Amino acid sequence: MAIEIRELRKGDRSVLKDFLDVVDTVYEGEPNYVRPLDMDISDRLDKKKNPFFEHAEGTAWVAYKDGRPVGRITAQVDHEHLKRHRDETGSFGFFDTIDDIEAAQALLSEAAGWLRARGMKRMRGPYSLSINEEIGCLVEGFEFPPAMMMAYHRPHQGRLIEQAGLEKVKDFYAWRYEVGDVPARAQRAHAEILAMPEVHTRCGDPKNLLRDIRILMDVYNDAWSDNWGFVPMTEKELIKWARDVRLILMPELTKITFIDGEPAAVSLGLPDLNDLIKDLHGKLLPGGIFKLLWRLRVRGPKRGRLVVLGIRKKWRHVRRYAGLSAFLYVEMNRAAHLLGMTGGELGWTLEDNAAINAGIRLMGGRIYKRYRVYERAI
Repeated sequence: MAIEIRELRKGDRSVLKDFLDVVDTVYEGEPNYVRPLDMDISDRLDKKKNPFFEHAEGTAWVAYKDGRPVGRITAQVDHEHLKRHRDETGSFGFFDTIDDIEAAQALLSEAAGWLRARGMKRMRGPYSLSINEEIGCLVEGFEFPPAMMMAYHRPHQGRLIEQAGLEKVKDFYAWRYEVGDVPARAQRAHAEILAMPEVHTRCGDPKNLLRDIRILMDVYNDAWSDNWGFVPMTEKELIKWARDVRLILMPELTKITFIDGEPAAVSLGLPDLNDLIKDLHGKLLPGGIFKLLWRLRVRGPKRGRLVVLGIRKKWRHVRRYAGLSAFLYVEMNRAAHLLGMTGGELGWTLEDNAAINAGIRLMGGRIYKRYRVYERAI
């Protein structure tokens, strides 16, 4: 039977439900898959609730075969990306499908046609929805569950993307890290930075969450501005993100380092939400919220994810402060240990970011997942 593609339109609860539920078919029997919270995905697709759509346009589709949902995809044009990179490139995301080349090609063709109609010359992805969210198709590390804000795919999904004519443009690494003793070299760097009178480090302040998130993102935007594909978050996106993570934010895992009173380096870790919600099957209500709160506040999270670590460019190549990154890694390791956490994920990092990758290796991290971004002319 031919593949039928239905677009998700405003107010269409039936297609939205299929968009959310199709992952149960795609990942049926896969013990490592963690279904994201339906509430989060719905809000991200809602053009009124998600400030991403103030500078972007997009839509979503569900693929049906024999009348049942078998796949999904989104397409989006981010005008902030276009303004910065001027590459006439749109993106696709939320690409989840059964092992069926007809379904995959139908979804990717629909996305490509939609992007082409808006003047795009290339299609890149998966980005769900932007480079600041889940990016890439998992191509190595299927034996591990996804950390929060990271995607999971079955091995066939990368193959289907390639069969549809897309080619690799960039790989991203996720690193596995276990909390414990840190190398002597990192300890020395930590001690040297700690002894500098002009350097001061503090944890995040829950009473001034938005202020500290603004500091974090200001340093992050400066530190990452030269990275491939980088697009800064807008003020409204930043506010939404701060509200979204308020429930799980742990001040001990938020570090802001000042040099002569100026924010110079930051790191942000979050408890791995996926480790806490796997058995909720995407449903936070009615009882899931209480399970989550108990696991966060009583049992305590055991795994985390280092989401941000950056040093302002002004200080990055000053020899005196060469140990700043190692200093932050040691600080985060100590905080995680005091919280009773055993380890987690660092990243993502670009495959060709030699400096940051070397620093993670120094701390004992090892690459355990690889995500791939593809593209093709449309």
